[in-house]
Amino acid sequence: MNNRDYKKFASGNIFHIYNRGNNKEKVFFDDQDYRAFLFRLGLCFGFNEEELNKGKLTAMPYSRIRITGTDKNNYKLHSFCLMPNHFHLLIEQIGDVPISKLISKVCTSYAKYINKKYKRVGHIFQDCFKAVPTENNFQLMWTSSYIHMNPVKDGIVKNPSEYLWSSYNDFAGDRNLLIINKELLIETFGNQENFIKETLNFNVKETL
Repeated sequence: MNNRDYKKFASGNIFHIYNRGNNKEKVFFDDQDYRAFLFRLGLCFGFNEEELNKGKLTAMPYSRIRITGTDKNNYKLHSFCLMPNHFHLLIEQIGDVPISKLISKVCTSYAKYINKKYKRVGHIFQDCFKAVPTENNFQLMWTSSYIHMNPVKDGIVKNPSEYLWSSYNDFAGDRNLLIINKELLIETFGNQENFIKETLNFNVKETL
């Protein structure tokens, strides 16, 4: 797959964004760290602290983080999975602000949080995140399934519904995480039943 191409970051395009820890090291060490990342992501999507603190996965009630210059009309998050040493995001750019700026804000703020919390210095993530455009419905479905089956692929759980830090249960269950936009994937898969069936039938041995 190709690395990020800034010329392709344009309104209407959907990208699979992923990156891992520097030297393949962990980037999430406890539940608070996962929430801290999603909280920052939510702020960059234009949600305010009060809205985010109502959700169990996005709540950071004592945070003093301020991320400015965001708007709910800039991006849509269609799916995500946060793994111990990497993350996957399926993001659609709606406005003119490139996704690269969103990722830069989230990762820079999160790196400062991790370095302060664990009294460390240096890079948290690898310098270059990957950005793969989704160009058709088949690729959109494949990418969604790949993202949601990551915890199964890595042997953390046997069923994606058992993994808390992904958007799978927002589609297959009754969870409604504020930052997730479900309409496009449900429409692409046809319905919730097909989403579950196609995701669970995905070949977890497939790699990027």
